[in-house]
Amino acid sequence: MVTEDAVTDALANVIDPELGLDFVELGLVYEVAIEGGRVDITFTLTTPACPIGPQVSEQMQEFVGEIEGVEEVVPHMVFSPPWSPERMSEDAKFALGF
Repeated sequence: MVTEDAVTDALANVIDPELGLDFVELGLVYEVAIEGGRVDITFTLTTPACPIGPQVSEQMQEFVGEIEGVEEVVPHMVFSPPWSPERMSEDAKFALGF
């Protein structure tokens, strides 16, 4: 059975190339929904103008798709609510000087 913890661990491999931190620590992953072998991931970017959206979706599909039992990975990029630094983990805030 696919678990949210396994998906979150896989998403920790998706790195923001500009900040050098993963999407989970940055608070860019808003929701993970699992239904059978389908995993829906709702995420955002630090800014709507960020050009890495397609690359991020591909990485999510790759890393989460490697989990046993996952048959389909569906990334959903949203910009509402907008991301803010308050969503970051304490470790990410420390690493970025917040």
